[in-house]
Amino acid sequence: MADTSDSATRAARDLRVVFSRLRRRLREVAQDTDLSPSQESALTLVGKHGAATASALAATEGVRPQSMATTLAALEQQGLIRRAPDPADGRRQLVTLTEAGRARVEDNRQARSEWLARAFQERYSEEERQAVLRVLELMDRLSEP
Repeated sequence: MADTSDSATRAARDLRVVFSRLRRRLREVAQDTDLSPSQESALTLVGKHGAATASALAATEGVRPQSMATTLAALEQQGLIRRAPDPADGRRQLVTLTEAGRARVEDNRQARSEWLARAFQERYSEEERQAVLRVLELMDRLSEP
């Protein structure tokens, strides 16, 4: 990275580390002991994007279709998802959340949001929270094409 400044390299490294730790902590907050991380991730993905095929979910998660099939079978066995024929192409099946799956995703989302808001309230001053908000505005540029 000859053309990258030391500060840019350090910011990239530190950001990855902080985000990884935060993601791990948020996962712990709503951790369901009866779901594996891959099951939790797939359930959240279906909750976020709605009906999808197993192959589309596998592509989004970056896993093999066989791995996703195993994950979905476990979620279906627990009554968290259901599969139904795709109305546009009966050869494919669409995966959707059941009511239990929807409730679980929402409960987890709520627990994470509450933990994060409480952590900001308890660990940062108003001035620091305002600084975080300003930095987040800058960080949002990273997600722009």
